Amino acid sequence: MAKIISYNVNGIRAAMGKGWLDWVKTEDPDIVCVQETKAHKEQLDLDEFKAAGYHTYWYSAQKKGYSSVAIFSKTEPDHVEYGCGIEKYDSEGRILRVDFGDFSVLSCYFPSGSSGDDRQAFKMEFLADFFEYVQELRKSRPKLLISGDINICHEAIDIHNPVSNKNSSGFLPEERQWITDFLALGFVDTFRHLNKEPHHYSWWTYRAGARGKNLGWRIDYHFITDNLVDNLQAAGILPAVVHSDHCPITVQLNLDL
Repeated sequence: MAKIISYNVNGIRAAMGKGWLDWVKTEDPDIVCVQETKAHKEQLDLDEFKAAGYHTYWYSAQKKGYSSVAIFSKTEPDHVEYGCGIEKYDSEGRILRVDFGDFSVLSCYFPSGSSGDDRQAFKMEFLADFFEYVQELRKSRPKLLISGDINICHEAIDIHNPVSNKNSSGFLPEERQWITDFLALGFVDTFRHLNKEPHHYSWWTYRAGARGKNLGWRIDYHFITDNLVDNLQAAGILPAVVHSDHCPITVQLNLDL
């Protein structure tokens, strides 16, 4: 059984200052996919991760303190792929992949469009290019787990106020349609596959006590290829875990790494 966690930590050094690594040790996942590390590996004591039992792989943005993804794995992967081969995304450290046999795990940090029209246009370009990239990837890597901060709520059930947010980046019709089209390629939203209940979110604004009131957005996902559905054992969201404005999400697959 493989237990995999994805977590946008909104700065791994800050999260570690809040006991993040101790929490990981207690939770004891086989793999941790991290987004928004906002760090280069030279800025961290890697011995701490090694002592916790993890091989660590970092893919950082060229710009210091920005974006960046990582994967921590108890099992050493057969291969690590840094980036997707498209420079404008790779320079921002957005995609990292590890392979175990015919199974691959990706830690992904999709762009946010909330800062303005330019970044929203960049986000839509990324979505279109990722759509093509993942179809090509599946030809050689047929079993995929795509984990991370997708920065989109798919359905009204995934956001606390769908009416007032209908024109907000992250819940725009074209973004929501992208997830619908992506799932139609043969991917499964693991959490929603197992849980149809409302009020489950993975991100809350720091404003107006939103987290305490559970006024959130579900923008973090574990997507699996449909050939792994029979391996899916559990999927969850851990809103009580507070190291970030996001919370961790979990998935358990009946696989040997």
